[in-house]
Amino acid sequence: MSRYHEDDEYVADEYEMEDLDDNMDYETNDRDIGSDSDGDEYEYMSNKLQDTSAAQARRGKDIQGIPWERLSITREKYRQTRLEQYKNYENIPQSGETSEKACKATNKTGMFYDFRRSSRSVRSKILHFQLRNLVWATSKHDVYFMSHSSVYHWSSLKSKKTEVLNLYGRVAPSENHPGSLQEGFTQTQVSTIAVKDNLLVVGGFKGELICKILGRPGVSFCTRTTYDENAITNALDICTTPSGAVHLTASNNDCGLREFDMENFRMTKHFRFPWPVNHTSTSPDGKLLTVVGDNPEGLLVDSHSGKTVASLKGHLDFSFASAWHPDGQTFATGNQDKTCRVWDVRNLSESVTALKGNIGAIRSIRYSSDGRFMAMAEPADFVHVFDVKSGYQTEQEIDFFGEISGTTFSPDAESLFIGVWDREYGSLLEMGRKRNNFYLDSLF
Repeated sequence: MSRYHEDDEYVADEYEMEDLDDNMDYETNDRDIGSDSDGDEYEYMSNKLQDTSAAQARRGKDIQGIPWERLSITREKYRQTRLEQYKNYENIPQSGETSEKACKATNKTGMFYDFRRSSRSVRSKILHFQLRNLVWATSKHDVYFMSHSSVYHWSSLKSKKTEVLNLYGRVAPSENHPGSLQEGFTQTQVSTIAVKDNLLVVGGFKGELICKILGRPGVSFCTRTTYDENAITNALDICTTPSGAVHLTASNNDCGLREFDMENFRMTKHFRFPWPVNHTSTSPDGKLLTVVGDNPEGLLVDSHSGKTVASLKGHLDFSFASAWHPDGQTFATGNQDKTCRVWDVRNLSESVTALKGNIGAIRSIRYSSDGRFMAMAEPADFVHVFDVKSGYQTEQEIDFFGEISGTTFSPDAESLFIGVWDREYGSLLEMGRKRNNFYLDSLF
């Protein structure tokens, strides 16, 4: 993964919608909303007024609230401009162009999730341009996200935002566990988060791990995974083993992969690889790990010994995403070559299929809990939802504007949330599972 300097902050000026803002002919002072002297509460209430509901979208309002009718450019023209000018980050030159040859054509007529709401008061901030796992859902109404120096909870049912953990000041554990740093951390720069059930884990740019039990006051555990100069925590994966134990795997830029037993916050395994580990995911039976990083080849690894079971050959650049299908037989990897490859553990000589993004690297992959859908997120503008049952042949392309901070299915697969970062139009997009309900008319 690209090195990150402590004083840097990710600002994607060339990717954000500054050109669009320049075309705006404002008749009101909407551009200044959020900068009023009344502070955050004014910003919060003002943004809520700019939310877009499903009913408004059906009447023709843009789902992000972009006033195209007042601009000197149409949405279609601006989309074409973005497709032509967006710069995909590559570690290996021309990887995106070369990979297109291996990708299958898909049918983009799928309609699996309907738009519900765009919440402007929910703005998930991105601190590293390659790391996009900053949004997680624990129910179809409850979402956790990172914004500036805090983790927030958002209730889509109540339209209410609540701060859960402020990481700007000193954060120290209120519980006493072996190996926990009782002095804690100060001004943690967050690289990634993970949330499952009642467990929240935050990873930092200096190898920090901060664990909090939701609903319990304080922080349970703090540790530094490594003191290596290149210590950034790239990804976190919380999984429940078949026996019911909760485990955490932390992927680090120091080439290390560490596993923790979260019952007592104890590190149980530490594997090292020849290159920085950008993402890891655990198979449903807990026996295998998908490990991807700063190498075109990924690895399938035995979770107990750390030994390589198979190499995954096909990608042309570095990978930053992976996910297992609930059936435990297939998994997917996402790469800066703008493709997602699906693999079958029964035959790993080549991938089952290669799926193509529109403008950039595949930085986030999620499967729905029922295994029916796979969501594939690019760095900006596009989230693709594939029908797994069709062999990934049919997809729904969710099209918007802005950098993607994370995407997540709810545990029951009824909701899909997408975090969008943009100075003006940042929001949380909420999509709902489309159901076809038929009612039999009765004669009396």
